[in-house]
Amino acid sequence: MGRKTETLELIGPRVLLRPLRFEDWSAWREIRERGRQWLEIWEPRLEFGAADPVTDREAFRVRCNAWDRQRNFDAAYGFGLFLRDGRLIGEVSLGSVQRGPFQTAYVGYWVDEHHAGQGYVPEGVVLIMRYAFDVLALHRLEAAIVPRNSASRRVAEKLGLREEGIAKQFLQIQGAYEDHIRYAITLEEYRDREGEFAARFLVATA
Repeated sequence: MGRKTETLELIGPRVLLRPLRFEDWSAWREIRERGRQWLEIWEPRLEFGAADPVTDREAFRVRCNAWDRQRNFDAAYGFGLFLRDGRLIGEVSLGSVQRGPFQTAYVGYWVDEHHAGQGYVPEGVVLIMRYAFDVLALHRLEAAIVPRNSASRRVAEKLGLREEGIAKQFLQIQGAYEDHIRYAITLEEYRDREGEFAARFLVATA
């Protein structure tokens, strides 16, 4: 079920998704260093003693290789979020893929603060939803967001993902277990709205 890294691209009118490669490190590092305060407050703390891929090039190589292995084992699918001119602006991912009776995964995303609020992330999420349902044959996607993370919540709400309530102390964020709002969409809901998603997010505008 895994897809080859070197040929995998999801292309929209303004953005494209592809797996990050080692040579993307400089662009990735620049965004992450500049945006530490914008991004890291919403992310799990690195394990004690783990090398930081923002400052350690080899740690970034390990990170890319880990995504490749997970993709080959159909466990997770990580993509860089690029503008169509090739500039890296963030990441979109499908994590914790579960098969069997679940057929589900978690959607994750982040974007460079300089490119926030311009509709790039919703477009990228629609691309990855289409890939998840049409290619990977998943049945359900979820997104879990810290309630005070208004920027990430706006993406879920702009897409019209169904809010399912609060998961108490769901995930470790910067060393503390935090509540998360859970959003979801099923294959049936996606099929009902597929034309709407395409018209709103995947049609080029002048």
